[in-house]
Amino acid sequence: MKFAVPLLAAAAFAMLTNEFNIIGVIPLIAHDLNVPVSQVGLLVSAFAFTVAITGPFLTLALRHVERRLLFTSVLGVTVIGAAMAALAPNYAFLAVGRVLSALALPVYWSMATSTAAKIAGPAKAGSAIATVFSGVAVASVVGSPITTILADEFGWRMAFAAGGAICACIALLIWFFFPRITIDPDETRASALKILTCPLILINLVMSLLALTAMFTSYTYLADVLTRLGHFTVASTGWILMGFGVAGIVGNAIAGRFVDSNPLRSAVVAIVVAAVSMAAFPGLLGNRVVAMTTLAIWGAAHAAGFVTNHVRTIRSAPAALQDLTASLNVSIFNAGIGLGAVVGGKVIDAAGLQEVGVAGALSGVLALVVAGIIVLSTKRFEAAYPIRGDQRNRPTPKGCGL
Repeated sequence: MKFAVPLLAAAAFAMLTNEFNIIGVIPLIAHDLNVPVSQVGLLVSAFAFTVAITGPFLTLALRHVERRLLFTSVLGVTVIGAAMAALAPNYAFLAVGRVLSALALPVYWSMATSTAAKIAGPAKAGSAIATVFSGVAVASVVGSPITTILADEFGWRMAFAAGGAICACIALLIWFFFPRITIDPDETRASALKILTCPLILINLVMSLLALTAMFTSYTYLADVLTRLGHFTVASTGWILMGFGVAGIVGNAIAGRFVDSNPLRSAVVAIVVAAVSMAAFPGLLGNRVVAMTTLAIWGAAHAAGFVTNHVRTIRSAPAALQDLTASLNVSIFNAGIGLGAVVGGKVIDAAGLQEVGVAGALSGVLALVVAGIIVLSTKRFEAAYPIRGDQRNRPTPKGCGL
């Protein structure tokens, strides 16, 4: 059992490496397949929207599957999709491979955090979930940047081949070393509909959508900004992306220290810092020291955004709905990732690459508006139902009829 949660973190590393390894090779794919950069960027959208649309349904259909078999299988599907992408003779075949890999991701993420919490027990559940999320930060540092460097040396197809190989290795480790865990969820299909009666959950999901849209409007095209506006080589871009990921590990650690005490405030800070950094970054490329310092701050806030917005949303739900809320939030995250790629591509076509940071920051402002609505709603509830005397019959702001 002691290796179970670290193995889930390793699988998270593998899955996220495969999802985001395209970020560093978008210009190479565009050149090799003779398609516009913005069209290649839509592959990020296709991946993300596939996760967003299919995630809740696949999760409900597969939630009773024994966990070792489930995690091994989703990694296997990811390997097949990565192989198709690596061998793709054209843009359409590449898109099919990416969509196939996307089908596996929401199933993994919706099950991994709840499984880690159950393995660790209530006293250490938060720490276990943070460990799983550390795989995301490490993927930013090692996975995606290394595949970018390999792509510069051996071609963009190597990025997908390497991602698939990592997933295959982790799948074998999980099959041989992960414990067999059979879980029968307490919630029924009908209970999923209760989320629709929870205004606080719904508004937190809206904030997640806007926050992730803001993050990925600019981040999707970061490699292109570095090569075209900053005039960095592809190899240098890989190392810079690695530095972005290192900053992300720091940001993840900082977020972990503060998110439990006030998830909403932590999410707001991450959004503000990321928005200011991404808006300023293109204009600072003339001074590389200042630009790289800004990029490091952006990287820390970017990683913190994942953790803070996920914890914030889960904490908005009653205990009986937290697993399903986590699953929906994963879908919303990926909808935001896809929407960000679309917005960024449209901005590039209409106003130029240098404006994607500003566009991302404006999406961040919308997320902050929603955060303000959450705060005002909570204050209105507390004013209407002050804490006094016997609290047993006092409603909760989470509502949901529970």
